[in-house]
Amino acid sequence: MTATVLGKEAKVRFLDADFDILEQGDFVRCAVTGRPIPLKTLRYWSVERQEAYASAEIALKRHQELKAKKG
Repeated sequence: MTATVLGKEAKVRFLDADFDILEQGDFVRCAVTGRPIPLKTLRYWSVERQEAYASAEIALKRHQELKAKKG
């Protein structure tokens, strides 16, 4: 899907079990792939990094990569 199909990109603040919409929109972008994620299907994010992820696998990979960089 493209952004034009989904509408406007939202600005959100990720919380432990939910997220707050700071600026109305229809989707956010995956921090790793750049793919749009419709808000209604958003399930994976990092509160610490304030990043959204398109899947559990992508979220795990991102976590492992950043952990490896730390040391």
